[in-house]
Amino acid sequence: MSIVTVQLGQCGNQIGFEVFDALLHDSHNSQGLCSKRENEAYQASCKERFFSEEENGVPVARAVLIDMEPKVINQTLSKAAQSGRWKYGQHACFCQKQGSGNNWAYGYSVHGPKHEESIMNLIQKEVEKCDSLSGFFIIMSMAGGTGSGIGAFVTQNLQDQFSNSLKMNQIIWPYGTGEVIVQNYNSILTLSHLYRSSDALLVHENDTVHKICAKLMNIKQISFSDINQVLAHQLGSVFQPTYSAEGPFHYRRNPLGDLMENLVPHPEFKMLGIRNIPQMSEKSLAYSTFTWAGLLKHLRQMLISNAKMEEGIDWQVQPPLSGLPPLGKVSLNKELRFNTSIANLVILRGKDVQSADLEGFKDPALYTSWLQPVNAFNVWKTQRAFRKYEKSAALVSNSQFLIKPLDMIVGKAWNMFASKAYIHQYTKFGIEEEDFLASFTLLEQVVASYRNL
Repeated sequence: MSIVTVQLGQCGNQIGFEVFDALLHDSHNSQGLCSKRENEAYQASCKERFFSEEENGVPVARAVLIDMEPKVINQTLSKAAQSGRWKYGQHACFCQKQGSGNNWAYGYSVHGPKHEESIMNLIQKEVEKCDSLSGFFIIMSMAGGTGSGIGAFVTQNLQDQFSNSLKMNQIIWPYGTGEVIVQNYNSILTLSHLYRSSDALLVHENDTVHKICAKLMNIKQISFSDINQVLAHQLGSVFQPTYSAEGPFHYRRNPLGDLMENLVPHPEFKMLGIRNIPQMSEKSLAYSTFTWAGLLKHLRQMLISNAKMEEGIDWQVQPPLSGLPPLGKVSLNKELRFNTSIANLVILRGKDVQSADLEGFKDPALYTSWLQPVNAFNVWKTQRAFRKYEKSAALVSNSQFLIKPLDMIVGKAWNMFASKAYIHQYTKFGIEEEDFLASFTLLEQVVASYRNL
């Protein structure tokens, strides 16, 4: 089944390019441990999901590119074509001459309705190229104008027009130190609208990815391209093919549906995060060896201590002992030292993958009481290595990992709202104070729900 990717704004289009480039590069990087038949099956599965093919044999990304300014889209189209390996569709982009000025309301209330028909027609044409549609993967920022405002508008329209297809939004959480003064307003409006119309929100925090570049990849002068390549690696580690229950050479055919089934058991809890191990520069990788036992021990501790990367894991954090009164778990959760999960998916790729012991992820103490580990934990595997890693693991988690940053953004936005700061920039484009209040109410409920797991 195929996934149609919708790239929105500068952020979404730059990340989207890196994702498609990483997917194709990995699928055509034949692995010595795999037979020709297995490599061909892997490539075919990747292509079915993310690419169609034109007569000249060049794979074409199943994507629609949207921005209100042409510069980034033109650069993205050019980079893909120059790669010689793949390209975007000739008529799969929409751009104008005027941006949204970092104003969510302008993107959502002005650009969105004005260009709705043109944008949705492009998406419809891309859908019609799919033999079978799994759903939509929507890449966007959370704090800007075009990506966030039009992204929320387009997602809402996708929910209306393709109600039977899944929608997953990959959103970039802004730097905590701030990029623009109204980013907290834009963020709460984006999140609240997506929570109503999307099936899952896959969140990446800029601060975390920046630390991965600096501390794990040893990059001295970190560029947007470096950050986007880390994001593409993490997304590829999740979306590239893995075996289905039918066994080797039978790859999962409905990646979005399987992700939702495994990770979003309740519509009130739809925040997902990714952790990868190992993640390092190619220079360091050449001198490193890994065991499944070591990788999974670290990955489990990253999960329960809410560490976003391998460096700096707090090994003191442990799950509440079974048999203790509930207060023990509540007090730990109150400080958010222990990260309670709703559901976890571990994706293993590489040599001797069948020997990996995952019992540590089945501990009932890791999960909320209303979902049994047999339903809350799943594992996907393939012996085909990912990129240059002989063994690698990705963890996609629906847990309490975002409570603190979400609570902080809501609090900052509320403080500005209480003093009426910058509200006029939104009301002049049709976003009323009641819309802000509705967003605060919804997100405060989300925080409370996750806090009470």
